[in-house]
Formats: sequence, structure tokens, C-alpha cells
Amino acid sequence: MTETSYEDLIYGVKDNVATITINRPERMNAFRVTTYFEMIDALTKASWDDDVAAIVITGAGGRAFGVGGDSGDKKSGRAVRGTLGVPVEEIHSLIRDAPKPVIAKVNGFAIGGGNVIATICDLTIASDKSVFGQVGPKVGSVDPGFGTAYLARIVGEKKAREIWYLCRRYSAQEALEMGLVNKVVPEEDLDSEVDAWCAEIAERSPTAIAIAKRSFNADSENIRGIANMGFQTVAHYYATDEAKEGGNAFREKRTPEFRKVLKQSKSQG
Repeated sequence: MTETSYEDLIYGVKDNVATITINRPERMNAFRVTTYFEMIDALTKASWDDDVAAIVITGAGGRAFGVGGDSGDKKSGRAVRGTLGVPVEEIHSLIRDAPKPVIAKVNGFAIGGGNVIATICDLTIASDKSVFGQVGPKVGSVDPGFGTAYLARIVGEKKAREIWYLCRRYSAQEALEMGLVNKVVPEEDLDSEVDAWCAEIAERSPTAIAIAKRSFNADSENIRGIANMGFQTVAHYYATDEAKEGGNAFREKRTPEFRKVLKQSKSQG
């Protein structure tokens, strides 16, 4: 097995499978700035390695696949690269553009940005302990591209709107029934199940699979344009008192007062 050293990730290639493990279990595998750039490097490396037949993304620790951006990082202080200050769009594009299947191996919470990544991956296999859901409107955020429009392609318009408007939690079995997950297995069988799927993929023609993936993507590629436009809007939204109220309330462990803040902003404007 070949390995590459990262600070926030564990990366290795074995049996024609590149496994990218988000290794921040103490933060529920939330992304900080370092994580975004390491994920970009790892995905790029795996995507163009001819020895790799499939890419698996997972989270360390057993509690979470991922929960999106680290709530400890203030949005205003992470202006590094990308429309939102972190290159989240690049990660979404790399998963889509990889000429091989990208599999989300979910064991635990796939919430917020973690849920978006699980949505974008070609295949999602989850343990029966997994939980899916969105938090954006609860904390002053939203994913205006693949996390919304592409989600609707997968689970249907009504269910996608429910997921985003209500910010509820869904069990692995519920995610399977709505089409968000390909298969649910007992926690102790998750590794072997993903290994079996990857072994089957490794026996298939890599060029045929690459063509199939590009064909699938072509039908929904317009969502990339929606995302680019939407993220520009979200970047402006993050600068508002309303969005800041969501983050502040989350850190202070209180219920946000979005409407009060919105009314105050309008009266002052």
C-alpha cells in the first residue's frame, strides 16, 4: 500500500483503490482551510493515477463522515481562495471531473457540507448507524449548487426542499429509501462492502467507466453554472447581519433570531 502524508487527511492506495480519510475526528471531520487544500491535492492525485480504479472518501473515528466547514473558523477570517474564501467549489468539481467512480463511505453523521459531498459522489454506501441532513438555514448558510439542484435530481424536488427547509435528520434507511444512498450495511460490514464494490469496479474497463461518468455528468452540468452564480450570492449573504446571527447563535448555543435581525437591518437600510 502506498501512502502520502497529510496533516488533516490519511491517503493511501491499495488494490487499485485510493482511500481519502478526513482525519479530524475531534472536530467531527469538519473542514478547516488546510483540509480543503489537502483534499484538492488528494483528489487530483487519485483522479489521474492510472493504477486507481475507484476513489473512496470517508471520515475517521466512526462518529462522522463529515459536517462541512469547521464552525470554529469565522467566515470573515478564511478569505484564502474561492468565492466563499475556501475552495469548496473546486472540491465539488474534482469529484465530478474525476474519470473514475468516487464512493462516499459513510459511517456516522453526514451533515451540511458533508452531506453535500456524499450527494455529489457517484456512489454512497453507509453503515446503519449513519445520519444524513442539512443545517444551512439553521446556521445562516446554504449550498446553492450541487447541494440543492443536484440533490433534487437524486431525491426529487419535494424531498430536497424538505431536507433544506426543515433541516431534519434522516437515518441511513430513510436515506436509502429516498435514493440518497446506494446501500446500507451493518457498521461492522461497511469496510468489506465498500471493498467488494471497488473490486468489481476494478475489473471493468476504465475508459468505458470514464465515458459513462462523463455522459451522466453532461446531463446535469448546467448545475455547475447555477453553483457559480449561487456562490457569488452566498458570498454577499455571509456579509449580512442575518447570516452572522446564525453563526453567532450556533457558537453561543442559542436559538438564532433571524427575523429580528433581518427587520433591524431593513429599518437601518
